[in-house]
Amino acid sequence: MIDYIVHNHQISLHRACRLLRLSRSVKAYIPRKKPDLAIAQLLCKLAEQHKRYGFRKLFKLLKRHGVVVNHKRAYRIYCDQKLNLRRKPKKRLPVRVPLKLVQPAAENICWSLDYMSDALSTGQKFRTMNVIDDFNREALGIIASSSLPAYRVTKYLDLIAADREYPEMLRLDNGPENISRAMQKWAEKHGVKLQYIEPGKPAQNGYVERFNRTYREEVLDMYLFKNIEEVQSITDRWILEYNTQRPHHSLGYLTPHEWAVKVSTSKLY
Repeated sequence: MIDYIVHNHQISLHRACRLLRLSRSVKAYIPRKKPDLAIAQLLCKLAEQHKRYGFRKLFKLLKRHGVVVNHKRAYRIYCDQKLNLRRKPKKRLPVRVPLKLVQPAAENICWSLDYMSDALSTGQKFRTMNVIDDFNREALGIIASSSLPAYRVTKYLDLIAADREYPEMLRLDNGPENISRAMQKWAEKHGVKLQYIEPGKPAQNGYVERFNRTYREEVLDMYLFKNIEEVQSITDRWILEYNTQRPHHSLGYLTPHEWAVKVSTSKLY
């Protein structure tokens, strides 16, 4: 604009700068070319060698290589090259108000659900979903699979409920399957209240946690599994033994089925 006014209107440079409210030093300024390309190449090389280094560590390495550069300029080049480490945002959970862990007075008042993980002899990882009734610690079912997305979890809960109806409440942790929309819709559809424990406090789901220990000691740590089908077969046989033959300390050394019969008989009298 200054050059245009000076050449076309035949006025001085000083007057042209005053008209545009600019200083003559701005007109005379010639930016120096900075070797951003060399710094960018070195940053990319260092980031390739140290894939988990963030900007601060890479900036210190630049200094060690003798590069004299301002940290703001180095960070701009770092961002231009898209070297930023991706940060996984922490999902904010609503405040959990857990209920006191009390043994229900009857079946289907409260179920507890939890997950476990193990590996086959081939090294392949698998998970199990364990469901028990808090009333008599009865093992309602265990499903083993390489993955347990929310739709499989709800489908398996439907299979259990087909034999004994849906519970009034389901106690569970804050895992991704449990806080998913699929689980929320399932609970709303069947009138089940989801009781979440506080994060990092598994003792609030103590009944199923104690059951998990027994299952690990008597099944998962006892056998070397070849495939998931073998895990499921052995687990199914163990559940039958657990519910009908194995004495339970907290039930007065009765089995879960014997305890249920005892409580129902006592209510008749």
